[in-house]
Amino acid sequence: MKKIVLFVLGPDRPGIIATISKVLFESDCNLEDVSQTILQREFISIVIASLNESADEKIVLEELRSHLEPLGLYVHLKTMSGSPVLPQHVGESFVITTVGPDRPGLIAGISEVLARHNINIANLKAVSRVDQQPPHYITIYEVDIPPFTDFHEFRTALYARAKELTLDINLQHREIFEQIHQV
Repeated sequence: MKKIVLFVLGPDRPGIIATISKVLFESDCNLEDVSQTILQREFISIVIASLNESADEKIVLEELRSHLEPLGLYVHLKTMSGSPVLPQHVGESFVITTVGPDRPGLIAGISEVLARHNINIANLKAVSRVDQQPPHYITIYEVDIPPFTDFHEFRTALYARAKELTLDINLQHREIFEQIHQV
């Protein structure tokens, strides 16, 4: 089976996921992974789907565009075949949260420390809270820390960078984070 990655973005409205999933179903595609969010009324979705070998991704893209572009949505499709696969290091999952005054460079500062220590960001959520005085910026990084990472060195660098950026920071093992934030 062939795999595709589908990107859809544009103004939010009800029914976008229903349209995407119906078109893919009718095109004989199987949804494998879906990530979707709304950022300041903008819909963003990334979908990974598998196609039968006989399916033509160009026709799938044309069909998606014919349904989604009239709604003001941008659609891009990328074939996954032939993409280089980087080696994955199994590690521990952690959650890093930061809170502080909103200003440029906050994500760049924290993500640079993560990259320097070979730590992959699996998921990132960042929100500006303009209703607070001064406006605050809240980030939640879900990261995978490889087993070869010098945890003490990483933690020291992370907390030093947060201090430079005047951010309150918290680093927790994912399991602890989930237990504390259970509904």
